[in-house]
Amino acid sequence: MTTHHTLLTLAGFGHFGILLASIQVPSALNWNHELARLPVLLRQLFWVYGVFIVLTITGFGWLTLRHLPALEAGDPLARSLAAFIAVFWALRLAVQIAVFHARPYLTNAWRVLGYHTLTAAFVFFTAVYGWAAFR
Repeated sequence: MTTHHTLLTLAGFGHFGILLASIQVPSALNWNHELARLPVLLRQLFWVYGVFIVLTITGFGWLTLRHLPALEAGDPLARSLAAFIAVFWALRLAVQIAVFHARPYLTNAWRVLGYHTLTAAFVFFTAVYGWAAFR
């Protein structure tokens, strides 16, 4: 098993870890209360966007694990997919650092650890998929 195979496998499964962590977000951010103040259409859009993000991340994990040999071999379509995933996570990392103001929600050690773990995961995904795309 090559290092590339191991890193891509970890990245593929890592997407499902991100989804497991994201299950806690609605409760941690008190979405029921906060979103109740919005008009119905905006609440619906918020949830629809969330579902599409979950589907996208699920697809990233599944496609990575399903097509590991193509990603390892550097097939052109697999490299394009890797480039797209790398850009997705690089932009998500930029938003995490430059846009989100999470400090008020980092109220205990577990939330701080979770926040920094997610940030590390975004760096890891960007690096692994960037390497797979542009090596």
